[in-house]
Amino acid sequence: MKPLWRLIKFTQPRMDDFSLNKFSEWLFSPFLSYSEHPMIFTEYPFWIFFLFVLIGYGLIHSKMRLRIIFLFLASLFFYFKTSGFFFSILLFSTIADFYIGKSIYISKKELNAKILLGLSVSINLIILIYFKYAYFFTDSFNSIIGSQWHPINHFALLTNQFTGSSFRVDQILLPIGISFYTFQTMSYAIDIYRKQLSPVKSIFDFGFYVSFFPQLVAGPIVRASEFIPQIYQPYSVTKKEFGLALFWIINGLLKKFLLADYIAVNFVDRVFDNPVMFSGFENLMALYGYSLQVYADFSGYTDIAIGIALMLGFRLPKNFNSPYKADNCGEFWKRWHISLSSWLKDYLYIPMGGNRGGSIFSYVALSMIVIFVYLISGSLALLFGIMSVIFTTLLLGEIFPKFNKWYLTNINIMLTMLIGGLWHGASWNFVLWGGLNGIGIVVYKLWKNISPWKNKSKWWNKILGVIITFNFVTFTRIWFRTGSNNSWGQMDEGHNIISEWFTANEILNQLIFNFKWSLISEVLVVYTNVFLVIILGFLIHFIPENWKFWYRNKFSNSPVLVQLLVCFVAVFFMYQIASTSLQPFIYFQF
Repeated sequence: MKPLWRLIKFTQPRMDDFSLNKFSEWLFSPFLSYSEHPMIFTEYPFWIFFLFVLIGYGLIHSKMRLRIIFLFLASLFFYFKTSGFFFSILLFSTIADFYIGKSIYISKKELNAKILLGLSVSINLIILIYFKYAYFFTDSFNSIIGSQWHPINHFALLTNQFTGSSFRVDQILLPIGISFYTFQTMSYAIDIYRKQLSPVKSIFDFGFYVSFFPQLVAGPIVRASEFIPQIYQPYSVTKKEFGLALFWIINGLLKKFLLADYIAVNFVDRVFDNPVMFSGFENLMALYGYSLQVYADFSGYTDIAIGIALMLGFRLPKNFNSPYKADNCGEFWKRWHISLSSWLKDYLYIPMGGNRGGSIFSYVALSMIVIFVYLISGSLALLFGIMSVIFTTLLLGEIFPKFNKWYLTNINIMLTMLIGGLWHGASWNFVLWGGLNGIGIVVYKLWKNISPWKNKSKWWNKILGVIITFNFVTFTRIWFRTGSNNSWGQMDEGHNIISEWFTANEILNQLIFNFKWSLISEVLVVYTNVFLVIILGFLIHFIPENWKFWYRNKFSNSPVLVQLLVCFVAVFFMYQIASTSLQPFIYFQF
């Protein structure tokens, strides 16, 4: 295995056959046509694009209407380079929710407003289900009724007819970031219905909110009430904020290159691709490595997004807050992917009744989950078993009213986590992953009521809670990782449920029955560099927050020349360690 400093660089023009034409082609070709690989933060085309955006924005930033239209068009171009003609789906969702939102606002009758809200939610969910779950539903029905149906990409068919293109019609590709902007547009209509938000006057304003390119494809999920007021404010970025923006960009890139990609390419992907070829100890270390990888990858993306947005004068919400410092599962989900967790809480958990008990929405969501589980499994016995448990607990609730509220509250928690799991994809593994995390929250709620250490702030109690929570969350990622795809090619494929299930079982088998204690010392020698990077990553993660604030503040307050010098050194270092194997951001597929 190559040491860290010997990794192969990104593809670059060869100096021995350098010419102006070749250099121009290498530099500008990514902008002239759509390619299979999206425009991402870790490649030079994005930063050339961002440079032109900054220059253009600098010329017109004082003219509010013009800058909104400019950034809206720039965002559409970015999404076109990221997902091709799928940007038309983004446009359709934007136009539909803009006009539906206005109609909800002016509706004088509650019934009309509810119908319009239902229309908005239905449009968004139908689009999401079609692209994300078409293969799942087709395969499920084929398995149940013995048919041979195959999904047809009607979007590609229509595009070919109207534009003369030649997109494949036998393969439904998942538009990058569809889950994120779908959630944003749905929350806009819901907030207007709740009278928590007034609709924007211009479709360009709304389109800019939906398509703002730094956070478009992988979040964070931004509420309209948080973002839209900012677009009407004069552009203002202080020297300190500029420094802070640079810090977040460099911090995110270092997380991606130094931690996530290095761990993935040199260790984690190898183990998960074929777990039976590695010992139980290697599988365990791969799990720990993956916990760091997925955090560094996703939080790295949002760090870059926050930094880029700040340079343009927009403040995006914090999406990660040192999640592995959490001492229980509930706190973990308050620190991890905060924008999604809060969205699920406000638009799913609370409408279902929250901790107040159940509602009609609870029973609707429960029915949907039961149907999903049946379709995934295809087992009538499992369906009847689940229904029996549900009816038994509901009957107990009628006999014992106190039990009913407790039961429904915890059902709401479980449903929220199960739906959160299915949001990542239609796979048994995601259902199980979401369910296990839901159980973790419920068990902790029960434990804290009987814990002898309740309300005690002993340091060892906190550390023990952190260790237990981290290991539990890491253990559940057996199913999350095996249910996820991690290459550009695989992201275009439907889930292979059987393969994912058996891969997870193979990992468990290696952990339990094939740990091979005698090989630990040898493994430590072979993967010394990888394990050192993993240790470094966790040490940085567990640095006290006041220390992190101190060095962020030091950097943001330093002279601009010092900041640029640090950035140059960091970029040079990342260039040296960059892998030739392009690693997509993990959450691009969701």
